[in-house]
Amino acid sequence: MTEWIVPLAAPRLRDRELQALLDGYRSGWWTMGPRTERLEAEMRDYTGAAEAVAVSSCTAALHLACLGAGIGPGDSVVVPSMTFAATVNVVASTGARPVFAEIVSVTEPWLDPVAVEAELNRGATAVISVAYGGHPGEVAELVRVCKRHGATLIEDVAHAAGSWHRGRHLGTLGRFGALSFSASKNLGIGEGGMLLSDDPVLAGAARRSRWQGITASTADRHDQPLSSYDVAAPGLNYRFDDPRAAAVSARLGRLDRDNEDRARIAGAYRDALAGDGRMEPTAAPPPGDRNSHCMFTAVVADGIDRDHVRVALAERGVQTSLHFPPLHLSTAYQAGPPRLLPMSEEYARRSITLPLFPEMEESQLALVLDSLPGAMDLAERRRPA
Repeated sequence: MTEWIVPLAAPRLRDRELQALLDGYRSGWWTMGPRTERLEAEMRDYTGAAEAVAVSSCTAALHLACLGAGIGPGDSVVVPSMTFAATVNVVASTGARPVFAEIVSVTEPWLDPVAVEAELNRGATAVISVAYGGHPGEVAELVRVCKRHGATLIEDVAHAAGSWHRGRHLGTLGRFGALSFSASKNLGIGEGGMLLSDDPVLAGAARRSRWQGITASTADRHDQPLSSYDVAAPGLNYRFDDPRAAAVSARLGRLDRDNEDRARIAGAYRDALAGDGRMEPTAAPPPGDRNSHCMFTAVVADGIDRDHVRVALAERGVQTSLHFPPLHLSTAYQAGPPRLLPMSEEYARRSITLPLFPEMEESQLALVLDSLPGAMDLAERRRPA
């Protein structure tokens, strides 16, 4: 494997989190138990959501949200193309049809409410928005659009642990929100997720569904010597476990500090690119918002080969990535009439993701900042005449 001087991300558990994980295993609770319940309570307190349900992944949370919303065969769900495959795969897994909608602009890669409303007028009944990089996008307007049409809004907030918009944590504005504990995310501990909702009935159904539709949890049966249970409905195995729950709880204690470090690095990138004209950052969070800064993306000027920039940075030991290949052009989702999303395709062609993680050393940041002008110089020299 390549040893990058500046990797794209550097997942790291600190001693307190490793100790929490170890204590969880030593406790004997290797499945859902008291630590999972405590994490759910902590997430309710932190986000302001009435309900929080720990599950095995953000994908699992999104799937349970779709099931809770009654999404199924014959339904159409509006989704962005600029997202990770999970956002769309969960729709397809219910038998519903994903309908791709356009982004706002080449520097605002999140759902355009005008495009979303057009699809709701054509019969779509639900929307999955994505807090791209932790940015709220146009979620407030999406809430209004969905309300006008009686449509369900599900927020994919995998990137948004610690993102607040107008005093609300992202993932609490729609009917459901889905957070991620995957490795590179702000609360990353390996894998895991959290379903947020203000509806206790739907949250209760999600709790049963995450473990085979069983009406009594492992902890309940542990505490009641004569306990039994019913299978209330067909369910799944989306359980979380206590050791990882303990690690997330420990990480939650430093989330805001980590996000401040991420914000500082993002600010340094924005300052370095200001006025250059060859690479423009995607839109900054709205003034007054707190943001997770899960990742930093920018768009090269039209005519500059983005891949040449990436190669030049790689030669200096700087890892970059793409977020994301447009899903409407993927093999899995090309059936049916061609979908025209020129803005999404332009963003996919010109965008680049730069390294961003809270433990980034000053020397690493300096290397990226020093390498960017030369990388763009090289890409310009390679531009076709």
